[in-house]
Amino acid sequence: ISTTLAARNGLLVRERRALEAARNIDVVLFDKTGTLTKGEYGVAAVLSAGGASDEGIMRLAAAVDAHSEHFIAKAIVAEARKRNLPLPEVKDFARVPGKGVRGVVDGKSVLVGGEAILTEVGAQVPGEMRAKLSETITEGKTIVYVLADRELQGAIALADVIRDESRAAVAALQKLGVQVAMITGDSEDVARWVSRELGISQYFARVLPEEKAGKVKALQEKGLKVAMVGDGVNDAPALARADVGIALASHGDTATSYASDIVIIHSSIKRVSDIYKIARKTLSIAKQGIFIGIGLSVVAMIFAAFGFIQPL
Repeated sequence: ISTTLAARNGLLVRERRALEAARNIDVVLFDKTGTLTKGEYGVAAVLSAGGASDEGIMRLAAAVDAHSEHFIAKAIVAEARKRNLPLPEVKDFARVPGKGVRGVVDGKSVLVGGEAILTEVGAQVPGEMRAKLSETITEGKTIVYVLADRELQGAIALADVIRDESRAAVAALQKLGVQVAMITGDSEDVARWVSRELGISQYFARVLPEEKAGKVKALQEKGLKVAMVGDGVNDAPALARADVGIALASHGDTATSYASDIVIIHSSIKRVSDIYKIARKTLSIAKQGIFIGIGLSVVAMIFAAFGFIQPL
């Protein structure tokens, strides 16, 4: 009945003993990229170097980036379209190897790229903007600079997008008294920022794929029961090592699904707390059944002892 109920809630229980183990979980360890985050870049902020507006900076950058296949360029173009910004025609588009892209927009020579393009034209970042950039960089965000006729117009900060449901998923588990931790191959700055955004106090940064199972083992050696939640084939060893391995199914990694005990069918991490609730409820009902059974047997024996029940 419990596994059927779980399936109706988007949870495929591959190993039924996992439901028994889930009720004793002390900590849920989430993989970051593709699990707590979407695994795709999005625009987090636009910083102006002076008089340029956010829309103006985005418009110039997206116009040139529309001709690039780079994933960061695509994120900028997607944001411009989301804001319904009209993109002007670009002439003389060219890639600047290792630095960015260039093109002529509205008669101006526009450069879009990393910090190296500042050196390319000898542009300087204003002091006021430099302070904001420093804070943004410490949060692990990627910075793209936008210049027009060799003058810095502004910068666009991009970051891996946190799933809308991640905050609710973490809060639900914490409310149930379960610890939440995060593991990622990203830098300390990125891990710190995502953890702070989601209210997660413990995280492991710069962890190589082959090291993830070792982190699960380290938690288990502290006497903790660990549930691992992951989405990629790199998470398979850690999922297999955990007391309960939980995979997100929509990503289609066969190795991950086979290594897991429970599969979240529609990739909604809010369902992780449902696993814990179903496991607890299953135990509660099982205990009720046992006590009722024992109670009825005791009553029957008492009646039999006093002759109220005659043998057939």
